[in-house]
Amino acid sequence: MIPQGIISADGHVCEPPNCYTDFIDPKYRDDAPRIEEQPDGTEAFVIPGMKPVGLGFVDGAGFTVKDRLARAKTIRFSDIREAGYNANARAVCMDQDGLAAEIIYASIGMGLCMHKDPLYKDACMRAYNRWLESMCSEQPYRVFGLAQTAVLSVDSAIEDFKMAKKMGMVGMMMPGDPVHEDYDHPDYDALWECATDLELPVTFHILTSRAGSMSAKNKIRGHNMNGFLNIVRAIQDVVGLMVYGGVFERHPKLKLVVAESDVGWIPHYMTRMDHSAKLNAEGGIIKGLSKLPSEYVKENVYGTFQDDVTAFHSMYMMDYRHILWASDFPHSDSTYPRSLELIEEQTPHLTEEQKQGIFRDNTAALFNLPAGNKSWRMKEATA
Repeated sequence: MIPQGIISADGHVCEPPNCYTDFIDPKYRDDAPRIEEQPDGTEAFVIPGMKPVGLGFVDGAGFTVKDRLARAKTIRFSDIREAGYNANARAVCMDQDGLAAEIIYASIGMGLCMHKDPLYKDACMRAYNRWLESMCSEQPYRVFGLAQTAVLSVDSAIEDFKMAKKMGMVGMMMPGDPVHEDYDHPDYDALWECATDLELPVTFHILTSRAGSMSAKNKIRGHNMNGFLNIVRAIQDVVGLMVYGGVFERHPKLKLVVAESDVGWIPHYMTRMDHSAKLNAEGGIIKGLSKLPSEYVKENVYGTFQDDVTAFHSMYMMDYRHILWASDFPHSDSTYPRSLELIEEQTPHLTEEQKQGIFRDNTAALFNLPAGNKSWRMKEATA
């Protein structure tokens, strides 16, 4: 059983040098993503067809802005904390931060979601799944993985879901842009039926679609930080796509997780969806749907956040059981090692029932984790 403490709905790995090279199909081994030294002496993940990914991007939790920027100028894989790729070492950091368990997302795999070669992407994601299975096995009651699928086709994605279930994965990390049509197309009904039958939530993380990247090709207006604000839009597009496209009407038990895109925007988004529906359809009931758009969001969509105080003030407009707290460790946006401190600062108005849900039970129920009836409050912190 999962020990007492918080369950984070969104943590990440720092994929190690052998993640792809040792686990990928031999056909792609020579071109597998790998860590290489850069002209400035740092090391980065090099992926054919993409810009090198600096390691400071994946391991920045707990550093000041000054220290993080300085570290990025010299960082090599030997500087990466072992907790990023070793579950036993990660458990130590989790204890320091009051975490009992974590749902694990990819890091380099986020960028791979946008790779333009579907077959290469597929090979990389299958390799990652094999590596992640071995990592999670080190701490089977504390570290729970999300598999990745390239969605080459509906049939291949169904096989990926079935394999993920056999591997002990608790959900599926989806690329924002599918190869075939879009996710509201009826062809995908078989996939959503499979996900529902296997009880595997589908998850869409920020920075996994071309429209939601911070690439210069997206023509960011003004300061670069405007691009950081814009990445949530791609997540909102997925929600709208699935709702208006009738996916949840046809698959009422399908569970969609939007990760690291915060939660405070969701009540306003539901309000705006209903407003638009009522302007264009009698009673707001759009053709193909039987309810207002907001009802599908309330019933089928879950959101993760870390430092979003507005999330804690949204519960009178959405079901708090769909609000999932996360630490985002070890990324630079992580609340580590101040998670408990921030939680205490931001939640004095919440009931104990709400805290128990947001910090533990909601994530455990969504991903079918063996959490038991235990408190989100860790008895003793090791920090």
